[in-house]
Amino acid sequence: MTVENGKPEDQVESTEATEQVEDPLLGGEPVEEFLPKDDELEQRIEELTDQLAQAKDQVLRVHAESQNIKRRAEQDVEKAHKFALDKFVAELIPVMDSLEKGMESAEQAEGNHEGILEGMRLIQKQFLDTMSKFRVEQVNPVGEPFDPHFHQAISMVPNPDMESNTVMDVFQKGYTLHGRVVRPAMVVVVAS
Repeated sequence: MTVENGKPEDQVESTEATEQVEDPLLGGEPVEEFLPKDDELEQRIEELTDQLAQAKDQVLRVHAESQNIKRRAEQDVEKAHKFALDKFVAELIPVMDSLEKGMESAEQAEGNHEGILEGMRLIQKQFLDTMSKFRVEQVNPVGEPFDPHFHQAISMVPNPDMESNTVMDVFQKGYTLHGRVVRPAMVVVVAS
């Protein structure tokens, strides 16, 4: 053992560790009395942690909602562009119907109308090609299974040569714009 200042080393006490700090502004009272207790601090930390978690959750929800609004707006604009021609196409379809009926009449008429008929076929092809550029497609479902989304049954006829619920004849062709029905095909369906 060594001796310092007349005291052995293990008997040296730190007066700093056992002294309480006194603040002259507090009238000599220990500062520890004014500090919150450990339980109070833990409770306050827990409250603040909960508030932070709630705030983060709210920020995430607001962000997700704004993304959903943005996505819906983009979809609405896309649909508006895609189907802007809907009414125009609906008005053009009867013109195609008339052209096709005229061609049928010319084919059945007596005499040589081959030149007129050929001209009408070219007009029809040009018309269909132009409509196809704008994603207007003709629905002519002869021999296909009946689909109520694209076909409108006007009658049902028994036919042993064809499968039940199959389109046997098309009375009037249907049309779609970007896959959406503008006019369903009016069809005759094989009865069971």
